[in-house]
Amino acid sequence: MLLAIDAGNTNIVFALHDGKELRHKWRISSSASRTADEYMVWLAQLMNLENVDPGRINGAIIATVVPQALFPLQLLCRRYFNCTALVVGEDGVELGIKVKLDNPREVGADRLVNAVAAQRLYGGPMIIIDFGTATTFDVIDEHGNYHGGVISPGVNLSVEALHMAAAKLPRIAVERPPQVIGTGTISAMQSGIFWGYVGLIEGIVARIQAEFRQTETAKPMKVLATGGLAPLFSDATDIIEIVDQELTTRGLFEIYVRNSKSKM
Repeated sequence: MLLAIDAGNTNIVFALHDGKELRHKWRISSSASRTADEYMVWLAQLMNLENVDPGRINGAIIATVVPQALFPLQLLCRRYFNCTALVVGEDGVELGIKVKLDNPREVGADRLVNAVAAQRLYGGPMIIIDFGTATTFDVIDEHGNYHGGVISPGVNLSVEALHMAAAKLPRIAVERPPQVIGTGTISAMQSGIFWGYVGLIEGIVARIQAEFRQTETAKPMKVLATGGLAPLFSDATDIIEIVDQELTTRGLFEIYVRNSKSKM
């Protein structure tokens, strides 16, 4: 079995693949101070609940945008699963796509993993919207090559900033309000966050598509959304055509297979 680890700024996702099938997925909050032993205590309990034998894990891959998290995660794989994890972004790890940027190392590992999965599963050209700590828009061409994108504050980050910066505004949940015009503070905030982000999504996608048509192919660009809030926003706009909340874990699996001699 393959242990695929996606370490983000807010959460770390551990996914178990048995062959091509995603068997289990667990999520823990990100913490730069968490040790390999702490990860294993937590994982062991969850594996026991699902009757998973840790001894069956014979491969691992890590994508992280938190540099401090990398060493304990690598140590976790070596000490408890007796394998050396592939690390997305390290020399020698083949992605199968070209990164057409001046400095490819600037791109977050999660964004490259998403691009690999999107090209493999859906084909390009495509815009990938990832609703994470940041809301990112990534552009791949019809050959799967990565052309960069856009980074904007994440939805929950914007909610928290609004609450922290304005003394009389409460912390709210992100949800679709029944109407655009709010009749109270909370409904007005919900409308501003929700419909504001719908406007951001539609505006940025339209500008990317117009700009891309001038420099690359005239083929229409598909728009795919991933991340926890993807279903909520996809229901509010026709811009988003595909929702795949497992895109990153699928991409990690594809990269591992591409780099594994055994092909699992």
